[in-house]
Amino acid sequence: MATDSPMGAQVYQEQVAANAASALRSVDNRDWGVRRIVARSLRSRLPGNRRLPMARVVGASAGMRREVGRLLYGRDTVTHRMNLELPPAPGVDVITIHDVVAWRFPDESPPVPAAIGEARRAAAVICVSEFSAREAAELLGITEPHVVHNGVEDRFFDADPLPSGTRRSFGIPEEYVLHAGGASRRKNLEALAEAWPLVQRERPSLSLVLTGPTHRRRNELFDGMPGVVLAGRLPDELMPGVVAAAAAVVVPSLYEGFGLPALEAMAANVPVVAAATSSLPEVVGDTGLLVDPTGPGLASGMLDATRGDSTGALVRAARERAAHFTWKRCAEEHARVWASLA
Repeated sequence: MATDSPMGAQVYQEQVAANAASALRSVDNRDWGVRRIVARSLRSRLPGNRRLPMARVVGASAGMRREVGRLLYGRDTVTHRMNLELPPAPGVDVITIHDVVAWRFPDESPPVPAAIGEARRAAAVICVSEFSAREAAELLGITEPHVVHNGVEDRFFDADPLPSGTRRSFGIPEEYVLHAGGASRRKNLEALAEAWPLVQRERPSLSLVLTGPTHRRRNELFDGMPGVVLAGRLPDELMPGVVAAAAAVVVPSLYEGFGLPALEAMAANVPVVAAATSSLPEVVGDTGLLVDPTGPGLASGMLDATRGDSTGALVRAARERAAHFTWKRCAEEHARVWASLA
């Protein structure tokens, strides 16, 4: 589905789609063709190649959604839906479940009414972490989901820090801790707001830079707080440099299906401070600072991560770990699932 606010799930769909044809060639000797459908609403100005009355499709009965799927996908051998709002395929229907936040958190987008039944009937369910697979099994009743970890884009590996002049043009200071992402309740920004004054008291030269789409909760928590820069949504092409220039990246989330910002920092040789919750220990392993998702816990982690060269060994280990999370490998694991169902 087209969106004007791409986040981690959109990175996933772009990378898997871009690598699908080559991945199928490498794992299966049949003559595969790959086509991509990008759906958008009837009046949307976003790029795409199909228009659907999305609100009606999302809320439609299971039978009506199946009929729309027949029209949308035709006779494709395997259809992989990367968004549960889209209707199911009439043939081999594969879906991705990044997380179950729609069912866990009331401030997230509400779940598609037919999604649980469709997920149980799918030919295969791909989850992006062992954690999300457990959640899908426990909450949605999914049996034997396939776990395929996300990758990290090549541009983050050993990225050059954003030059000072460019940083200043976006209001970004010289020395900062970075938080990149959304601001829903599961992102735990309340604890980060509690932690930051504790960090500032010990490290007054350090700033906290928050990037991501404008959100009222983020503004209410941090607007006017000393040492905090609300940078908004930065151009995507600048993000590797923004990450690489940071003294540390903090991921305070209570709940993540994967945790791409942590992996991007690991690839860019930047210390990671992550809450020891959900999928984050699975991604970070022992190559970052895993802390309690509380104000004092996050503050302690950020202070430790920005204490000179004390994290050098962790950063090197994190870079080595990140190298195993490639989108090529991710796409090939998807391709094995597709080929097995054809």
